[in-house]
Amino acid sequence: MVPTSLALKELCLADGEFQIATRYWTGGIRIEIGASVTGVTLVNGVAVAKVPERAENVITLFGPDIAWDKIRQAIPPRFHNDVFIATARGGIGWSGDSKIWWQYYAAVQRLVELLRSAPDVALDYLPPSKKHGKLDAPIGRYVHLNLSGTDYRIYYEEAGTGIPLLLQHTAGSHGTQWRHLFEDEELTENFRLIAYDLPFHGKSVPPVGERWWEQKYRLDGGFLRSVPVELSGALGLERPVFMGCSVGGLLALDLAHKHPTVFDSVISLEGALRIGGSYEALKELWHPEVSNEAKGRMMEGLTAPSSPESYRKEIVQTYSSGWPPALLGDLWYYLIEYDLRDLAKEIDTEEVGVHIFSGEYDYSGTVEKGREAHAAIKGSTFTEMQSIGHFPMSENPEKFLEYLKPIMREILESRQ
Repeated sequence: MVPTSLALKELCLADGEFQIATRYWTGGIRIEIGASVTGVTLVNGVAVAKVPERAENVITLFGPDIAWDKIRQAIPPRFHNDVFIATARGGIGWSGDSKIWWQYYAAVQRLVELLRSAPDVALDYLPPSKKHGKLDAPIGRYVHLNLSGTDYRIYYEEAGTGIPLLLQHTAGSHGTQWRHLFEDEELTENFRLIAYDLPFHGKSVPPVGERWWEQKYRLDGGFLRSVPVELSGALGLERPVFMGCSVGGLLALDLAHKHPTVFDSVISLEGALRIGGSYEALKELWHPEVSNEAKGRMMEGLTAPSSPESYRKEIVQTYSSGWPPALLGDLWYYLIEYDLRDLAKEIDTEEVGVHIFSGEYDYSGTVEKGREAHAAIKGSTFTEMQSIGHFPMSENPEKFLEYLKPIMREILESRQ
């Protein structure tokens, strides 16, 4: 049953997340489900019980009943849990102004969520409260690295002893994504975890003396590869294990190909031989009238809908608070430059171990792309992670560790 505009209005007015996301918007959201139409008009961010007509300041979602039936499930199947991917691969379309789409993407997604049936299980997870004054495991500091002839202060956090394990964050984010792994005693008893922030990310502030503010930020492969290689040397690490996610997952395979003697093994989370896609389609994300909140909500769409809500919203906050050019600049390497399709066969897993993990709900580094990389790299391992998306270590760390630990035990045994 499709709710009336009045019923939708009541849902919207009772939902704090929707009200925050629609602030200042005069326009509306129109939903066309087969032959049925519903939606709300917005007046300076306040929902009104009136279905808006199609217009530039109105975002219209449209599609057949069969597509909407999937989108409206309590736990939608992959490619249907988020409106961005649903309009690309889920059987629905959209119309309206592209800038308004990104400005109010969070509001559109939230309205779609309000259309869904209530889940049978709680989607939030609250970890046990820690004792007041308890200190978490990692300790942070800076190290100076000479990268491309420039002095960079690289921030990293570490915890544990044993085999060094370098941790690379996703595009546009920082090392905080790995915080849950730092608190796992089995890992820290056997591995020295080191999570670093790329330059211009997190606490790795821009270099002094470079007029970086006059240049368009763009992450290239040579510079990206140099960071873990030089960091490993500066910290005196002997054949560390490298684990990266998203852009870091691609980097893991890139390092296995170009620097096999530096690393004992690489763990590629959400990796692929090639991601590809339209860089231009995302350029509005850097528009000065588009808030960073759009990036955060877009990243949440890459997570599994069954991942704990608190952790998914932490991802939103992390991305929303980042340097605006960072995500799009990192995607240059992720979407445009990186391509191992003709080179992956050269990776020798006798020299460097390769382990590939793919989350079911990741619509970017898909399970299919992970399997393709596994097939191309002889001797690699592949793990499909059910009910996990693009950010396994931060969206559902408990479930992720269930998948990760068998591989970590194999690595540990191989080094003893």
